[in-house]
Amino acid sequence: MKCLILAAGYATRLYPLTENFPKPLLKVGERTILDWLVDDIDTCGAVDEYIVISNHRFAHHFEAWATTKPQRITILDDGTETNETRLGAVRDIELAINSQQVNKSTSQQVDPSYLVIAGDNVLDFSLTHFIRYAQEKGTSCIMRYYEPSNTKLLKCGVVTIDADDRVLRMTEKSPTPETHWACPPFYYYTAADAQRVGQGIEAGCGTDAPGSFIAWLCEQVPVHAMEMPGRRYDVGNLQSYEEVQRTYNGIIK
Repeated sequence: MKCLILAAGYATRLYPLTENFPKPLLKVGERTILDWLVDDIDTCGAVDEYIVISNHRFAHHFEAWATTKPQRITILDDGTETNETRLGAVRDIELAINSQQVNKSTSQQVDPSYLVIAGDNVLDFSLTHFIRYAQEKGTSCIMRYYEPSNTKLLKCGVVTIDADDRVLRMTEKSPTPETHWACPPFYYYTAADAQRVGQGIEAGCGTDAPGSFIAWLCEQVPVHAMEMPGRRYDVGNLQSYEEVQRTYNGIIK
């Protein structure tokens, strides 16, 4: 399994902290956000490579960080240099999967599955639970959590599920959300479904929000949704970053 970490954004709402520095490498406690994520995922032993998708301006920061880690980490530069010219999450995912196809050794005959995560979230639970859930289901999977705020639902992906956790529909930033099940930016693609990203883009799925591909995919093949077993801390602006720093230091995962 490969882990794709989406880290090509410019985090303009966190300026001046992120004007010349990537948000996923901000520290929470004594570790960066990426350290928390990668070190947790690595405990399950299922991931053989981490691929951090960066923009051109920040790639060198991630490359320096990668030299401090024992895991196999590849930094992929998507070539963009401004927030206005960013590719969007789904095109970054496509770029990463295609680069794996190009670089695949002759000994690697089987296409890998992918864990796809946003690199700017801090969690009080382990993502290994999600990996095991996806392996048991044998399908592409997402996570879901109950969001009571109608205002917040307008700004995220919302899913409708059946009694067996299968995703019936998913919408991104719908003005009329069907349910209160919101979808955080953590996804598992089977090897076969990972190869469908380009097809989804050609079919017209959105490319900015990472959940847009899943919204298209769940209409083609089975996709399941695990209820999130804890809380995520979304580092979106200076206020939320300060809250994470205050709150998270006392949490033991």
